[in-house]
Amino acid sequence: MNDQARETMLADAAVAALRRGDAPVALATLREMADPPAMLLAQACNRSGDLDGEADALRRILDGDMRNLPALLAMGQNMLRRGDERGSISWLRAALAQAAATGAPPRIQPLLQQAQASLAQSSRRFEDHLTTAIRDLPPLPRIAHATDLLLGKRDLYLQQPSMFYFPGLPQRAFYEREEFDWVAPMEAMTDAIVRELEAVRAQDAEFAPYVQTSAGRPAPNNPLRDDPSWGALYFWQGGAPVEENARRCPSVMAALAHAPIPVIGGRSPMALWSLLRPGTHIQPHHGLLNTRLICHLPLLAPDDCALRVGAETRAWRKGKMLLFDDSIEHEAWNRSGQTRVVLLFEVWRPEIDAEEREALTRLFQAIDAFGPAQVDTGG
Repeated sequence: MNDQARETMLADAAVAALRRGDAPVALATLREMADPPAMLLAQACNRSGDLDGEADALRRILDGDMRNLPALLAMGQNMLRRGDERGSISWLRAALAQAAATGAPPRIQPLLQQAQASLAQSSRRFEDHLTTAIRDLPPLPRIAHATDLLLGKRDLYLQQPSMFYFPGLPQRAFYEREEFDWVAPMEAMTDAIVRELEAVRAQDAEFAPYVQTSAGRPAPNNPLRDDPSWGALYFWQGGAPVEENARRCPSVMAALAHAPIPVIGGRSPMALWSLLRPGTHIQPHHGLLNTRLICHLPLLAPDDCALRVGAETRAWRKGKMLLFDDSIEHEAWNRSGQTRVVLLFEVWRPEIDAEEREALTRLFQAIDAFGPAQVDTGG
């Protein structure tokens, strides 16, 4: 009998021994081979309780094929049997990610389901463990946020402006009204602004679409392009006042004078009434810059309307300013039967000092002078 025939005979004998439940015989048979099949050896070691031998055999497989799905799953279970729960989680997550990316044959599905159950159980134990560690502390929002991120209960959203990124700014989705002394005087003018809104809408019920196709540019990839369901009536646009609207709405212009709005030739101030019809959904997107905050002074704010910025969702409430970083992924919706309208404008980020604001102003003007300014089609 030649060597190859002997190896085949021993492998067949080992498989037969495993099928009849005789793992020690299977393992002894495989060890007579010059080069036993690694997965067969791992199975025999597993059923014999030889965790080290199983791990060695699985490493042989993974050294040659680091994404071998059965080996990843088996290594996860090996770590779990050793009591290394964190090690097990890493292997099982890798296996589930690989299965999601490339698919898995039907015979592997029960093992994947077992891996998912193991991960869910480990996650619960880990959460209980962490909760016990900080149970006696007072409420600390940043600690709670960090813990939720660690546990996978919240997603991580960071600034991703589509045009210009300024480094070193806090990754905050929302800012609070009470942080800015100019907010209260603006909020106090809400009723006067609403009266102007009602008068304008009595004459011009339709606003122009917020997102519009420009003849000299590619069409924006936005489902609400040229759709007045998301409407806009500007008071400042491209750094210049819209005279007719400013004349009709003196309370709006007086209110805007309270805010630290950037003054950048051809770009800012920017201020408008933003209208959202019933049933309208502004899809998730990122704004152009992270050097500003977008401000909403709600004027018409029915229930079932909300703004999500990152992982946090807030509803509009009449006369209560919302301030947020639109370079973080955000979306908005009106699920009510009434129209929502806010006064929308931008202000400098408070962390940017006067010297940096001056430098940014020059920089943005230079960018725009080089070619047509990029139009914000999703703020």
